[in-house]
Amino acid sequence: MMLAGFFFLLVLTAVDGQSSAAMCSYQDVLNYLNLTRNNEMYYMTRPVKNYKHPTHVTLEVLLYAILDVVEKDQKFIPYVWTVTRWTNEYISWDPDNFCGIDNISLPNEIFWKPDLTIEEMTERDKAPPSPYLTINSKGDVEVQNDQVLVSSCRMHTYSFPFDIQSCNLSFKSVIHTAKEIRLQPSDNSSEATEWSREVMRTQYEWLFINMTVSTNNATDPSGQDIVIFTINMKRRPVLYIVNFLLPVLFFLCLDLASFLISDSGGEKLSFKVTVLLAVTVLQLILNEILPSSSDKIPLIALYCIGNFALMMLSLLETIFVMYLMEKDSAASQATMADEDRILSEDCRKQGEAKCCSCHREEHNWAQCACFYNVPAVETPTELLPVPKEGNSTNLMEECDTLEKLSEGLREMEKTLSLLLNSRKDENKPGYWTRVAKTLNRVFFILYVNVVSLFLVFIFLNWHMAYG
Repeated sequence: MMLAGFFFLLVLTAVDGQSSAAMCSYQDVLNYLNLTRNNEMYYMTRPVKNYKHPTHVTLEVLLYAILDVVEKDQKFIPYVWTVTRWTNEYISWDPDNFCGIDNISLPNEIFWKPDLTIEEMTERDKAPPSPYLTINSKGDVEVQNDQVLVSSCRMHTYSFPFDIQSCNLSFKSVIHTAKEIRLQPSDNSSEATEWSREVMRTQYEWLFINMTVSTNNATDPSGQDIVIFTINMKRRPVLYIVNFLLPVLFFLCLDLASFLISDSGGEKLSFKVTVLLAVTVLQLILNEILPSSSDKIPLIALYCIGNFALMMLSLLETIFVMYLMEKDSAASQATMADEDRILSEDCRKQGEAKCCSCHREEHNWAQCACFYNVPAVETPTELLPVPKEGNSTNLMEECDTLEKLSEGLREMEKTLSLLLNSRKDENKPGYWTRVAKTLNRVFFILYVNVVSLFLVFIFLNWHMAYG
């Protein structure tokens, strides 16, 4: 009798052991929950027992990488990790009944999921979605996805390349209102920033600052909750400083150094034109980077336009100085030509006679003073004709008249001397050259001062913007 009871106890223990072993598999949990592909109650509708109860959805976003920022198209391409959690009221079990199993991974399409979208997304996510989701014994469902987001972002390029950009990722439901889905973040701003810094892999040319999390809760039941993740990042400007800002500054220094080149030849003019064309090429490159529309003109555009305008002004000054020097050179050549012509005429006349100057009167008399080649033994008094005594009185009167007329002419000359002074100076050799050198010296001093003030203004604004 005792042996039969012991045998029965062994059989019962074996059956219980097999039964408990059978309840330790994931399939036992699925069978308990009646989770089969034929049972569509889990993924057809929102999983609530009373439709008046909204489904609370929590969202967590971690920034994994900054892949690209396209200023021209105003696009922001991040690589993010999203975790979405909600409660399915039809799912729950006691882990103690299933050997401590408290979560199960299931195919993604078997459950209803909230239809969350990103307002700023412009292209479909290229990363494949996660094929599985996780449920726990309390009915909480969790979906993890990594996404490559191509989103629009309004770029503020005023302080480019020392700029700070803020791009938003706004999550909301597509069709469900606030009375059906209540959306809220699972982390605050400091937690999201800390987690993102830990998982960050690459930042492109940017430096991640922080991530701020804000919620726009709907006050109207027909509205929608929106969770906004704002990614703040600062550009690393070293590449643009080396490849763009410094070359433009070097070209400006070359333009300043060109004042040491002589203005007499055309080398200075061709050098300035070459420098100006080089700055034009850099402006074309800048046009391919910056967006075509902006609220304010970027500082880097002002920097290039200002340098271009200063160099063009310097080029115009060089052209004007060369014009003045060419004018002086032309006047000098004309003066030398006139002197050569006069000398040639004198030489031609001296071949016939040395010189003859005669003054004739209406009374058909003449007094002439002529110089000839005479022997050295003859005195000049022997060659001069003796004036007649009858005409000496008339000659004295005419001399007095001519003297009075000459005095009047001298007074008129003094009156007109101030008016003709500048004209006389212009006819002096080297006048326009001296004016050109003075103008070049004054312009160089003003040019250096204006360039210094302009660069100080630009770099102070950049420093204030970059912080």
